[in-house]
Amino acid sequence: MSNPYARELGDFLRARRGRLRPYDVGLEPGGRRKVTGLRREELALLAGLSTDYYQRMEQGREVRPSDDVLDALAGALGLDGEERRHLFTLARAARRPVPARVDRGPERVPDSTRRLLRVMDTPAVVLGRHLDLLAWNPMAEALLGDPDAYPPHRLNMLLLMFDDTLTGERSCPDWERQALDYIGMMRAAVATDPTHPRATAIVGELSIRSAEFRRLWARHDVRASVSGTKTFRLPAVGDIVLDWDTYPLPGNPGPVMLVFTAEPGSADADRLQLLASLHATRSALADKQTGPDSRVVDTSDAF
Repeated sequence: MSNPYARELGDFLRARRGRLRPYDVGLEPGGRRKVTGLRREELALLAGLSTDYYQRMEQGREVRPSDDVLDALAGALGLDGEERRHLFTLARAARRPVPARVDRGPERVPDSTRRLLRVMDTPAVVLGRHLDLLAWNPMAEALLGDPDAYPPHRLNMLLLMFDDTLTGERSCPDWERQALDYIGMMRAAVATDPTHPRATAIVGELSIRSAEFRRLWARHDVRASVSGTKTFRLPAVGDIVLDWDTYPLPGNPGPVMLVFTAEPGSADADRLQLLASLHATRSALADKQTGPDSRVVDTSDAF
């Protein structure tokens, strides 16, 4: 049975090789080429390796590259710092025997983290290693919709982003940028445990039903932690432009806190506070009329 880390390493190398063109590395294209990226022998030459050895790495066969070999490959492929760390993570894991049992206990959010969420005056959620939504605060519910409206196993940022009933803005560059960030975070999680059932289930489902996901997943981009800007279109208050950042929480790998913020004193900050007030009023009315478990929140712009 082949090593799953070695397979993931091979896929990553192949994707990065396909990203390069001969002229990127000072080579003459020469004649007709069957591949758009560099040939295996060209990359092996740049890295100072034999073509056979490099080919076995890409095929996920039994190889245990040294750190010097990895350095040479990172240089030849032009990897940035995050990609280089990903390469070393996969290769070092591939050197070790696959453990018979891996600790895959349920992810828990400490009570102290839940308290922190409640006192934060801005939308924030806690995401598990595979982007499952583990906890959120009322401000996040006001912005993103009510997570309790979904079955627990569907509360996942990737599943929600690629849900055809929720997302109507896939042509927007912001959408693809954020999708790539989430996919890159999933790639980093897969690097630590390629056969985890939750990762296998999510990636498997999306690969079957979404051509967009297959295209973006095949890029093998990786993100450890990310930040960006997102525009939320909310009929009740208008567009709100928010910055978002992720903050790692204890654990290896641990969950992350995803926090949305607006510039203090800005129109976006005012709209966010208005949204929170409207949500609190609606929630109080719904609780009074039908009980706290009967609320329905518009999720058309969720996540």
